[in-house]
Amino acid sequence: MTTPLLLVGAGRMGGALLKGWIARKAGPIIVVEPKPSPALKSLARKKAIALVAAPSQVKAKKLSACVVALKPQILKHEAPVLAEFARSGALMISIAAGTDTRLLFQAWGKKARIVRAMPNTPGAIGQGITGLFAAKGTTQADKRKATALLSALGETVWVAREDLIDSVTALSGSGPAYLFLMAEAMTEAGIAEGLPREQAERLARATVAGSGALLAADKSPAADLREAVTSPGGTTQAALTVLMADDGLKALMKRAIHAARKRAEELR
Repeated sequence: MTTPLLLVGAGRMGGALLKGWIARKAGPIIVVEPKPSPALKSLARKKAIALVAAPSQVKAKKLSACVVALKPQILKHEAPVLAEFARSGALMISIAAGTDTRLLFQAWGKKARIVRAMPNTPGAIGQGITGLFAAKGTTQADKRKATALLSALGETVWVAREDLIDSVTALSGSGPAYLFLMAEAMTEAGIAEGLPREQAERLARATVAGSGALLAADKSPAADLREAVTSPGGTTQAALTVLMADDGLKALMKRAIHAARKRAEELR
């Protein structure tokens, strides 16, 4: 890109996007961050990134895209301040959960071209996945641009309806926490079976991480990979009898993800 790319907010996810863009030699880049960390200041100096404290300090008259990486409660108050970028023709990309395009169109104007995105935290190491929704008025070129920008975090998936972004939020946006909890639970179960905490944690952590890597590398359905580990009448089968009961893990995950989706709806 020769036209500047604007990033508003350089926290955990915004910072991950920035590092991904730098690695891909995207640019030039302008970052709005009122409280930049020492690491961000250093990165800006080394990579010739324009770092400013407020949107009003952005001098560029034309932008390729404006990626808004603000928390929902902050975006609801700050969105009108970004209207000038939408009016200038920039593609507006929001990664705020629970902030729908109805509110964004009110803030940025009916002619704004808006994409909503929901990434997840593995994007910090380029192993994430982002759900994307293109609002009315966006073009195929806009979608290609959004895909290119968000793929800096990992994979991308486009959904056909905006309400499905809430489902993406519940499944993959919040999903890393579910896996981390699984590692916690496995650790505690290992301790209960007599393992020292350090060993139990190491075994659980490596098992969850290694299984995720295998799932990424082997394109077989997850059910096939599960069955490959399970010998009839063996130890894994004994555990799965508990986990796959009517009130077991599948039912629990359905309830958990439904609760997360309902909360995403309430945040609008």
